[in-house]
Amino acid sequence: MTVFLWILQIVLALVMLAAGGGKLAQPYARTAEAMPWARRFSPAQVKGIAAAEVLGALGLVLPAATGIAPVLTPLAATGLALIMLGAVATHAREKEWPHIAVNVVLLAVAVVVAWGRFGPYAW
Repeated sequence: MTVFLWILQIVLALVMLAAGGGKLAQPYARTAEAMPWARRFSPAQVKGIAAAEVLGALGLVLPAATGIAPVLTPLAATGLALIMLGAVATHAREKEWPHIAVNVVLLAVAVVVAWGRFGPYAW
């Protein structure tokens, strides 16, 4: 199960790093053009969400891999689960149904990682 959780952590981290990094790297106007939901938020809010995604991705892997404050790993997973709950609500409000399915899968992965790392497979 530990190997399975590591795989989930790495996959979730890569997805969140790509999502957050993409929003951080491009200007707000381009993000809002590509992602209609972003128009409901200010540029600072979108960058804040992106930064939280990137930090969450790093928090999924680095603390556990280095052995420095490994309790941050399940906390990062919990934070990403909360971000995904917000994403589901935002996409539902915008009626972007295909995006909700992706967010629900990412939410489920984050919840499994948080459960496993807080619970029976903690460090």
